[in-house]
Amino acid sequence: MATAQQPAAPVVKSGVQPLRAGQGNSFLWHKLHSLLGIIPIGAFLLEHLLSNFEALKGPAAYGAQVRFLNSLPLVRVLEWTFIFLPLLYHGLYGVWIWLRGKSNIVYYPWAGNWMYTAQRYTGIIALLYIGQHVARQRFMGVDLPEHPMAAFAKVQQELANPWMLAVYIIAMIAICWHFAYGIWLFAAKWGITPGETARKRLGYCCAAFGLLLVVMGLASIWAFVGGKYPNAPGNPAPSVSLLIAPAPVLCTAPMLSSATMLSS
Repeated sequence: MATAQQPAAPVVKSGVQPLRAGQGNSFLWHKLHSLLGIIPIGAFLLEHLLSNFEALKGPAAYGAQVRFLNSLPLVRVLEWTFIFLPLLYHGLYGVWIWLRGKSNIVYYPWAGNWMYTAQRYTGIIALLYIGQHVARQRFMGVDLPEHPMAAFAKVQQELANPWMLAVYIIAMIAICWHFAYGIWLFAAKWGITPGETARKRLGYCCAAFGLLLVVMGLASIWAFVGGKYPNAPGNPAPSVSLLIAPAPVLCTAPMLSSATMLSS
């Protein structure tokens, strides 16, 4: 009597084991990438937007802000430790994640997929913009750490080019979107918003926050191109109010003479 022969079991080739939470170096690199996007890069973005907002007060106020930042103790160490190196890691590792990931928005046009894709492309825009911005403003042309009062004129001259103005506007919107949605992703990945309701509420807050950042950024750009300060001098003299507080009026003649000499 013939018996049916059982087919041979397929040979499963060895491969890479699936990554589980808390295992593998990739998990730690992802966590570091997410954390650096908030601290210190996100904190630096907020400081940068607030500093640029000083441009609305004019060239002297903007130059005084640049001078203050460059007068901080160990400013170059802080610059590399908390700005340049974290930006390099976050940007380059983000590119690596983007190259390995697949969004499939054509076949799966869900909101989460669109958000994932937008986050990747805005990250690329931000990385390219920051690279050229740091090169042109920090290492090319007038040395702003040595001549901070020329900062307004340097930015204004760059934005006089319509193409560069368009680049600044697009990059500003992209960076603010990337950071706002990055906050939402950070909260979800780190377990801060474990429920659907919490994530939805935070999403509305992040959208409003991102819109506020965009408005601040575009307002700062307008300060340079709006025509209120045309042809800003390369080294404007700061006003007295930015240097010292008004001296009190004294009664005695010798002291009044000294105050007059200081103010002249």
